[in-house]
Amino acid sequence: MSKEIVIKAENISKQYRLGEIGTGMLSHDIRRWWAMARGKEDPYMKVGMENDRTKKATSEYAWALRDVSFEIGKGDSLGIIGNNGAGKSTLLKLLSRVTGPSSGEIKIKGRIASLLEVGTGFHPDLTGRENIFMNGTILGMTRKEIVRKLDEIVEFAGIEMYLDTPVKRYSSGMYVRLAFGVAAHLEPEILIVDEVLAVGDAEFQKKCLGKMKDVSVNDGRTVIFVSHNMSAVQSLCNKAIMMEHGMVKMNGSCAQVINHYLDSNANSNTTKEWSIETAPGNEHAKLLKVELVNTSGEKIATSFLEDEVYLKITYRCITDKAKLNLSISIMTNKEECVLSSPSITDTIWCGKPHPSGDYVSYCKLPSFFFNNLIYSVYVVLVKDGSEIIASVPNSIIIEKTDSGKYRGGYFGPWSGITRPILEWKTERV
Repeated sequence: MSKEIVIKAENISKQYRLGEIGTGMLSHDIRRWWAMARGKEDPYMKVGMENDRTKKATSEYAWALRDVSFEIGKGDSLGIIGNNGAGKSTLLKLLSRVTGPSSGEIKIKGRIASLLEVGTGFHPDLTGRENIFMNGTILGMTRKEIVRKLDEIVEFAGIEMYLDTPVKRYSSGMYVRLAFGVAAHLEPEILIVDEVLAVGDAEFQKKCLGKMKDVSVNDGRTVIFVSHNMSAVQSLCNKAIMMEHGMVKMNGSCAQVINHYLDSNANSNTTKEWSIETAPGNEHAKLLKVELVNTSGEKIATSFLEDEVYLKITYRCITDKAKLNLSISIMTNKEECVLSSPSITDTIWCGKPHPSGDYVSYCKLPSFFFNNLIYSVYVVLVKDGSEIIASVPNSIIIEKTDSGKYRGGYFGPWSGITRPILEWKTERV
């Protein structure tokens, strides 16, 4: 049974004028009016750059969003991810009706509560208590409803001592605590939250994510969540959208979209390949290629902590019958050695005479071993058990990402350079 659609975006676009005059010029407005009077298309909708901040401007106009379409069902939790400047915040402003689209249409069913910036809708000279009532009224609540929720909001925000203090004296963390407390507890049908939760501490982030999950799962309300924290998105959301240059690059299940995003943004040093002329080594043997692959043998850029991956190393034996073996070291970005491992478990070829030709060696890196970090791989090709033929530090990187699937309710960082799942056993005595 399909869910009731509460938000439907149809080909929405948002265009901005570059330069000091951000809202356009009188001459442009007259041309727009004249085109509309004749039943013609807005001439400035035909021009404009793609929203890529790394490129030099070639037009007066830029598309912050371009032809974005999607649907959100009642009770869904939608994560919106993408690099800085991808159009995420612009999209939220359109959904929150802070600004309107240049073209396209957004249909929304239900009351929206938005938390787009720290202290959105707060007056700095009013106290925390006064701002709760003012902000709640803006969100469409009656005074009676606000009074009923007041104690719950204050307790959630944890700012009771400062409740009757002007919010201009609050820290950014206190601001966001109170702002989120108001937005989450005044019973909107749709809750929109931008990256502002990053201001809060780990304990408050955990509380906020728990509240949003409760609002979505138990109350059947819709949550739209923008974050660069993939663990939080994975934990909270069942659907996701990946934005790139103002357009929807991918729309689907949360896990699929996050995997695609991480793969597209991972460091390009996940594969290292040399020609035979430039390959490290000598007249006996040379390294040809080092790469990271999954259990299906497909090259990958990043993986979750629970994923089993393989180092795939290709080398060439030049001198017939040379006795060769490999060794690796995994290093942190601080050059701390996590582990070193020779290929001694390869009983077929390790240290054995190699007929001349190419060889591919796989080293399995187990699941639940690495932490949520980026590591580098040091590869060594050895002859006769001691003669180093090729030594390549930082050959490739291994980027491990916490999916959040096995974290439980904790959203803070885990310490340590490894994070294995160890065997535990508890007995009652």
